[in-house]
Amino acid sequence: QSTWGTSRTLLSHQPQMLRGLRTSLRSQRFASSIIDLTRGLTAEQVALQEMATKFSQSEMLPHAPEWDEHKIFPEQVLRHAAALGFGGIYVKEDVGGSNLSRKDASIIFEALSRGCTSTAAYISIHNMCAWMIDRFGNEEQRQKWLPDLCSMQTFASYCLTEPGSGSDASSLGTRAVRKGNEYVLNGSKAFISGGGRSDVYVIMCRTGGPGPKGISTVVVPKDTPGLSFGAQEKKMGWNSQPTAAVILEDCVVPVANRLGEEGDGFKIAMKGLDGGRVNIASCSLGAAGACLETAVEYVKTRKQFGKSLSEFQNVQFKLADMATTLTAARLMVHAGAEAIDEQRVTAPAECAMAKRFATDVAFDVCNEALQLHGGYGYLKAYGIERYLRDVRVHQILEGTNEVMRMIISRSMLSQ
Repeated sequence: QSTWGTSRTLLSHQPQMLRGLRTSLRSQRFASSIIDLTRGLTAEQVALQEMATKFSQSEMLPHAPEWDEHKIFPEQVLRHAAALGFGGIYVKEDVGGSNLSRKDASIIFEALSRGCTSTAAYISIHNMCAWMIDRFGNEEQRQKWLPDLCSMQTFASYCLTEPGSGSDASSLGTRAVRKGNEYVLNGSKAFISGGGRSDVYVIMCRTGGPGPKGISTVVVPKDTPGLSFGAQEKKMGWNSQPTAAVILEDCVVPVANRLGEEGDGFKIAMKGLDGGRVNIASCSLGAAGACLETAVEYVKTRKQFGKSLSEFQNVQFKLADMATTLTAARLMVHAGAEAIDEQRVTAPAECAMAKRFATDVAFDVCNEALQLHGGYGYLKAYGIERYLRDVRVHQILEGTNEVMRMIISRSMLSQ
């Protein structure tokens, strides 16, 4: 059982402690008194938020600049996070997961992202893969892969995007040909987080005809012959996680590694992405929150034309807009998480709305925070440029924000 699973049982019998945690967090206002990160949370969620925040500020934030500059994948820190239950947040407890809700996960990822957005985003992807195995795998598959994934002794990668199929994911070309009790896989995947380092690759491949119904999901271990990787990509951000092409050349895996039935793969991939979109939106909230908080403190102390920047009305209005849109984004992200927890039929569209809105808002908030710092914002010493570089890709991955608009409008027009 995870550390959080144990702590949850203990905390449930200590209501005074939980009330104290709530009071403590309420006193730590985000950027001003109207922004309360504990609003709408249960006592248990407040305790979880504090745990994630303490971990983020002590084990991630101090090292994030070095990880970014030297492209370090912080494996031991990830395992420390897993010891708190963050390696399998919504995976069942019998295989080491924490069995928490999607809203709980959103709270965790927002807190972690305030320390290092890139690393928090990788943890979110790892969790998506673990959940897919937990939800769609059989008992043998769950017991084989999930205990090590939940402890992050092993790492996982989600493999859908290909060089020739990005937004048009159902046109993917990686093929798995069945030969007896094995599949022979050929093809390649692009922009894979964890590529070259992860131990488990959850690969969407074509076992049937064209279109989504011809796609299956197969788990491929790193040591499988025929599996190789491209060079590490040189990126604008997300430098604390490796990113590389995943190449399959006559890669033979047992049919027993398939999740679900043949033809279920696209459905499995999209179910995973519903949660992935809420998670990446949550990471965006954390980055934007850190930048807004930094900007508020900066404008109070920076003086120009004989007075502090905070005394200029245009600065005040800018801060007001940043706080308002960020608060609205958080409400929408939590609503998307609750839609998954409640298994609402509108969950895919609600998650798409949350992802589209929150990632756009977060980038704008980070960008405005940099602008408020003037030339200092452009310097690495202030940290804002790192958050800005890391959140930019959130408007692209887990489905571009243009695709999110397609999902939302299709849901509206199909009614």
